Amino acid sequence: MTTAPEPRIRFLLGGVQKAGTSALARYLSTHPRLRLPIDKEAHVFDAPDFDEGWTPEQVDRRYADRFDDAGAGAIHGDATPFYVMHPRVVARIARYNPGMRWIVLLRDPVERALSQFHMEHQRGTERWPLWPALLLERWRLRGHHEDLRRSSPLRRHGYRLRGDYARQLDVLYSHFPREQVLLLRSDRLREQPAACVREACAFLGVEPPAADASYPPVFVGDYPAPGHWTRGLLRWLLRHERRALRTRYGIAFDD
Repeated sequence: MTTAPEPRIRFLLGGVQKAGTSALARYLSTHPRLRLPIDKEAHVFDAPDFDEGWTPEQVDRRYADRFDDAGAGAIHGDATPFYVMHPRVVARIARYNPGMRWIVLLRDPVERALSQFHMEHQRGTERWPLWPALLLERWRLRGHHEDLRRSSPLRRHGYRLRGDYARQLDVLYSHFPREQVLLLRSDRLREQPAACVREACAFLGVEPPAADASYPPVFVGDYPAPGHWTRGLLRWLLRHERRALRTRYGIAFDD
């Protein structure tokens, strides 16, 4: 009897958007045993043409041209922040590899929403000012919650939705045991990158990097800092999401 091959992708930097996945991906990609896609985000499991009937071998074929070098004994991963956000995508990943290990970076949902808004504004995909964009989100996303097109409002304008971490963790833990999920805070990654990388390496079962490894900043947003009142109103607007995260998972982003 032949044994099915192990799924190629064994770990994910699966979220959240604007929380430091690019930085962590860059740091981990220097490890001799870890491989991440050439473009960091493979977008395989959230592809609009993903077929729910694909076998793990067929999914692996979608990844075939995403890596520079297979490498003997290498551990392959993906760093697509959208994965953790959508329940259907998480379910696809669970079917593909029940043993998948997830690294999820969490950022203060207020700061994350601001960062996403300014990114979309700079890209030209957001035409509204900040407050209308946030207040209109529910209507803009209506009818698009299963819309995985690249131009979908779900991807571009889910400022509050992407910051609803408690909901996302509820879904993730319904498919994967907690020991397969490592939660890291983006502020800790920024302030203590070496410690976070060591923790991630231990979680993935590879040796830690050299003690003298360097961790330069990868991306620093250049949008204007919001005023005190703007941040205060955003905290109020996102109060339910922040309270759910604190109540269900004991994670708080308080000053």
